[in-house]
Amino acid sequence: MDYSNVILTIKVGNTNNENLPTFDDPETRPILEKLTDEQNYLVVLDDNELGLKHRSGVATDFFNRWKDMNGIYDIRDRKDNFIYEKEYLKIFQFGLGLQIKYFKIGNDEILERVDDPEADRTKRVLKSNVQKIVGNFNYYLDEINDEKSYSKEGLVLFCDGIVKYFSLLLKTFPDANYDSMVRKIELMDKKSNSENIKSSLSKLKSLIDSNNSLE
Repeated sequence: MDYSNVILTIKVGNTNNENLPTFDDPETRPILEKLTDEQNYLVVLDDNELGLKHRSGVATDFFNRWKDMNGIYDIRDRKDNFIYEKEYLKIFQFGLGLQIKYFKIGNDEILERVDDPEADRTKRVLKSNVQKIVGNFNYYLDEINDEKSYSKEGLVLFCDGIVKYFSLLLKTFPDANYDSMVRKIELMDKKSNSENIKSSLSKLKSLIDSNNSLE
């Protein structure tokens, strides 16, 4: 799929934000399903027969395209409710999965090209990259601040993202420092009025605690 052209077409063709493609519209659903299909990047990024440099370039291109489309559906009505919550969350979650691959392959490429993988400078760069993605995932938890803007169905979809992608983050980067995420979980738990969100946060906190106990 040519992400650049599709995203540009969506932006240019819907400047009033009233006729954006949606999952509920049978005519436009295939566009969104294709845009948010993780196989689009996994088929390349998981192919170990391809070189790291090539896969890193593809990952970077996908990451840039995701940033282009990430804000398209962040639109609310006069009551501050999301108009396109499913589309907004699906695109956000597409980016969570993509970033795990993007940062992992990026660090693997660094290790492949440096003279000394054990050098302090190399370790600092690798650690900085890992902490960057932890911070990016915290942005997803920031959505709890806008809990009232989501419907019940939207909150369920939001929690599905925590279950799926945060567990994958911990599995991929078990040695990361998750202190900032634990603090975020504690703050959002106090702020949330959703039992679904509180349950998801509790499970995530337990997962981090379990991960830390293995270190």
